[in-house]
Order: sequence, then structure tokens, then C-alpha cells
Amino acid sequence: MTDRKKHLLLNCDMGESFGPWQMGCDAEVMVFVDMANIACGFHASEPDTMAQTVKLAVEYGVTVGAHPGYDDKAGFGRRSIPHSPESITHLMQYQVGALQAICQLYGSEVSYIKPHGALYHDMMNKQEVFEAILDAAASFNGQVRLMIQATANNQNYLSLAKAKNVELLFEAFADRAYNDKGQLLPRSQSGAVHHDSDIICKQARLIATEGVVITDTGNRLPLNADTLCVHGDNPESIAVVQRIREALA
Repeated sequence: MTDRKKHLLLNCDMGESFGPWQMGCDAEVMVFVDMANIACGFHASEPDTMAQTVKLAVEYGVTVGAHPGYDDKAGFGRRSIPHSPESITHLMQYQVGALQAICQLYGSEVSYIKPHGALYHDMMNKQEVFEAILDAAASFNGQVRLMIQATANNQNYLSLAKAKNVELLFEAFADRAYNDKGQLLPRSQSGAVHHDSDIICKQARLIATEGVVITDTGNRLPLNADTLCVHGDNPESIAVVQRIREALA
């Protein structure tokens, strides 16, 4: 067995409040994570929230990533909206550029992009969307990486990204169930989301130490991930993140 724990970083979606509407416990969870995926104003957030989250990340030495989505605050970015590939690229540049400007104000920078919600799923399922997002990442002087879901076979994504000189980060999930193809079970399906903290921590540890997950049919699926997505929506989820951090430390 190869010890991979030192390589597995924790990432968390943050900055998703909007004016007086508050979502998440960013200040409490920031101390436990390595990477902050900061909403860019389309599915959630606004300039002040973006700035506050960047400042918090700088305070704790957390890497800043852009978390752009479809222009869909009412649906929290979870509804797929048809776009041409060129429009997808512009959509990404618009949001990432806004966060990059705020980062520069506070002595930080956008290091990677992790699309949100429906845009993330479209990226993983439609090559034209994936390539359009690669074009956006490449436009930032090749310095901005793209975070995508780790699958049973990452090679096709790697080949497409290499052609555009974009580095990929592969993400796994501790609190989601996988099928034998390496896909997340739909949230509408029973058992798709793990709520038991012991199960979540066990899956996180297995991904970190052995690079595998146990699928919904009980099979061991290789999953070569660089980072693990965690959530800080409430005190209970933060306690789980702390347990994961301690388990991987």
C-alpha cells in the first residue's frame, strides 16, 4: 500500500452568501481546508462576499480557486442552461476575471477553477463544454488549473487538457456514493449522499491511503484524486471536516 495522505488536499465551496442571506460557515471551516472554491456572483455571492472570503483565505493561508456557474441565482446554479461553446468560455472568463481582480486587491490570486453545479456536470458529460472551459483556463496565461471529477479513467481529460496546456486537478467526494463507472449516484437516488460521519471518514481515508472507493455494489474502484471535496454548511458538517483533517494528518 502506498501512503498518499500527504498529497490529498481538502477543498470546500465557499462565499455563497448573498447580501443579508447567509449560507455556510466559512470562517469556521476555513481553518481545516487547503483550498477555497469561491463563488463568483452568478449562482451565488456578490462583490463584498467575494472580497470577505478572499481576505479570510489569505488570513489562513488557503489557496483561492474560482467557483463559477451558470447565471442562475434562483436555481443556485443547479439548472443546465444551453450556451454555445464560445459563450461558455466568456461566462468563465467574466466570473474568474472578477475574482482575480479582487484577489489582486488583497495580495492573492486565482490558482484554479472549479465549475459549480450544473456547469460542473455538463463539463464532465459534454466534451464541447469541457473544451470551452479549458479555453477559459488557458487564457489566464496557463497559470490557472482546472479541477474536475476524478473518474475510473482520467486519460481522455488529461489528453484534451494537455493539448491546451492546462493542468488538471482531480477531485473525489467523501460524502457521495459512486457507481461502478466512477460516477456519483444521482441525489434523487436513495443512498446517494452519506450522512454517517463514520462512513464519510472511512471513505476519505480509503481514497487518501489506497486511491480507491467502494461502489454501491461493493466493488473496489480505483480513483486517483488530488483533492477531496468537503462541506462546511453547518456545525455538524464542520465537525466531520475536522475529523477528516485529523484522520489524514
